[in-house]
Amino acid sequence: MFVVETPTAAPDIVPAPQTRRLARFRRAGRFVVPYLYLAPALLLLVVWIYRPLVQAFELSTYSWNLLPTSPMKPVGTGNYERLVELPAFWDSIGRTGVLILGMLPFTVVLPVLIALASRRVQGRTIYHAFIFVPFLVAPVAAAAVWRWLLHPGSGFVDQLLGSNRNWVYDAGTAHAVIIGITGWQLLGFAVLVVWAGLAGISGDYDEAAQVDGASPGQIRRWITMPLLSPTLLFLVLTTVLLSPTLTFPLIDSMTQGGPAQATTNIYYLLWDYAFHSFDAGLSAAAGVLLFAGFGVIAGILVWISERVAFHDD
Repeated sequence: MFVVETPTAAPDIVPAPQTRRLARFRRAGRFVVPYLYLAPALLLLVVWIYRPLVQAFELSTYSWNLLPTSPMKPVGTGNYERLVELPAFWDSIGRTGVLILGMLPFTVVLPVLIALASRRVQGRTIYHAFIFVPFLVAPVAAAAVWRWLLHPGSGFVDQLLGSNRNWVYDAGTAHAVIIGITGWQLLGFAVLVVWAGLAGISGDYDEAAQVDGASPGQIRRWITMPLLSPTLLFLVLTTVLLSPTLTFPLIDSMTQGGPAQATTNIYYLLWDYAFHSFDAGLSAAAGVLLFAGFGVIAGILVWISERVAFHDD
């Protein structure tokens, strides 16, 4: 009896060129997929941040009064040359620097003291909630309340101090009032940020230092504060970048940049050029210089943070 072996079908063999195409397609898919997830965020960045920046730079090279029927005249770098020759521009930069320095005690020093003092207090969450409440108040509403409190003669502050001073419309005190109100609003936010930074520090360091005989002051000086440095540098960076923006509603509601431009910082000045003087090109030039200047400062602060800050790894 003869056994006839039926030949089995040979497995499908993919040609080498097709195999290489499939491999390239898979590699391309692995490369593209992460960017597909990032695409919505990148699209929003382009539409709402980078496109306006390009348009602002383009507008800074034109002379235009914001009227749709008025032609835009190209002036090249003329707006920048006019801007740097204006004393009001340099004065506003100086006031912006004073504003930032005046805000640092409210956003760095006091939050650290409050957070350290309440670190071992029972029910500290309630205290933090009360401190955080001013941050939730709308700036325009806060401006209305503080104008009433600072009203000359009949205001609570004048009655408490026994004075008859016009705090809001006095060139000697108006800027301090803006700094104080803004700091009062941001204090709670900064305290919560510092408290979050303290919560991220392991308690094992304190226990090990106590075993070695370190005092509470030494623990705060040599362990807590160095490990808290990333949080503090973040607050400094936030204060530098956001202070001119956050004071705008208060300035516009209370002083309109006065008296005698005592509260006009660089952010309010570029708004004034655009919507009071109707000089869109000059305003755009101020905005471009503002962006470039704060970008350089932010880069320096980030560079310092990378080399100075301690991280709990």
